[in-house]
Amino acid sequence: MHPFLAALAGGALIGLSASLLLLFNGRTAGISGITGGLLAPVAGEWGWRAAFVGGLVAGGLLLRSLAPGLLGAPIVSGAMLPVAAGLLVGFGTRLGNGCTSGHGVCGLAHGAPRSLAATMTFMAAGALTVFVVRHVLGGAA
Repeated sequence: MHPFLAALAGGALIGLSASLLLLFNGRTAGISGITGGLLAPVAGEWGWRAAFVGGLVAGGLLLRSLAPGLLGAPIVSGAMLPVAAGLLVGFGTRLGNGCTSGHGVCGLAHGAPRSLAATMTFMAAGALTVFVVRHVLGGAA
C-alpha cells in the first residue's frame, strides 16, 4: 500500500474513532487524558478507558502480526531511551494541557483556540527537530 494511502486510511480511522467516542460516550479522545484516568480512576470511568487503551495496544499487535511490513523496521535501542521518551512525552502533555490527539484531532474540531495554538506548537517543534537532526547533526530522521 502506498504510504499516502496508509496515512489517509489511518487518519480517517482516527477521526472516526474520535467521533464515535464523542457521540456514544460524550468524551474527547485525548490519549493522555484517557490514560491518566486509568492511573487515578473515578467510579464508572475505568472500564471504557481501559477498553480504549487496550484497543490501541491490540490494534498495533494485530497489525504487527497480520502485516508487519506496514510498521517499518523495528527501532533497536536500549531500555532507557523509550523510558526517557515516555517521561518527556508525559511531561509535555501535562505542560500543554493535552496531547497531539486531544488538541490536534478533537480540540481543533471543537474550534478551541488553545488547541490551535498547541497544534501549531507541536508541528513547529516537530519540523525544527527534523531540521536539526538532519541538517545540523547529520542524522536521518
